[in-house]
Amino acid sequence: MTKNRKTYNFSISDTDGNQKIFSFNANGAKLAAIIAGAFLLLVLLAWLLVSYTPLRHTVKGYPSVATREAALQNRLTIDSLERQMSLWAYELSNIQRIITGREPIDLDSIATNSSDEELSEAYRALFASRDSLLRGTIEKETAFDMASGKGKVEQIEGLHYFTPVKGMVTEGFSAAHQWLDIAAEENTTIYSILDGTVIGADWNDLTGYVITVQHSNNLISVYKHNDKLLKKAGDRIKVGTPIAVVGSTGSLSSGTALHFELWHDGKAVDPALYINF
Repeated sequence: MTKNRKTYNFSISDTDGNQKIFSFNANGAKLAAIIAGAFLLLVLLAWLLVSYTPLRHTVKGYPSVATREAALQNRLTIDSLERQMSLWAYELSNIQRIITGREPIDLDSIATNSSDEELSEAYRALFASRDSLLRGTIEKETAFDMASGKGKVEQIEGLHYFTPVKGMVTEGFSAAHQWLDIAAEENTTIYSILDGTVIGADWNDLTGYVITVQHSNNLISVYKHNDKLLKKAGDRIKVGTPIAVVGSTGSLSSGTALHFELWHDGKAVDPALYINF
């Protein structure tokens, strides 16, 4: 026995002439299929509008063009910072080698002779943070002096500093700008401000050719954006020794000048307080 299924009629008529403009019949199953199809069509249209028209920028949480560009710039900045941190790790490793009486390793030697066991060790050090190890070594070596009252002299005001370069200070030291920018003519010689040991002489994309010198009294001087370096890591130098040539290297350089930093006890200090520029 077959049950009779209800059939529904849908029509659109002209009210003036009572003439049918559109009409169709549908049973329950057909009607449900039409409703489901219409719903899916609406969902598809909404997805196309959100995905391929400017309307997508009005959706909360959807990244704008500016947001994507900022994310890309952040990735590039992170890459540069990772490279800079790797170079710092390399320099810290060389400081540790100098402290323990070993010869520092040149960065170019690491790249060209990485098969050597000793150089492989240095290569690994380039990409691993050694700051905590170095700090522990220094603390152990100075523990006896501090306990016995023979602590190192940390006074830096009375030292006889040599002016690093002949030029004009274009931007001074501040909390946000912890170095001096000294404009000078191209190929002007840069000199070491005190006796010391070169603990870093490298290139990086941001600050170009950089040379770093460790002095007594826990003092470090840093010279950036150089055109070329005249000394290498491990060299012991006297006050007034030529160590580099003024240039404009590195992506952060804005002109021919020396970017000069002075660090004491791990803190940046204003070089103008001690050196006559």
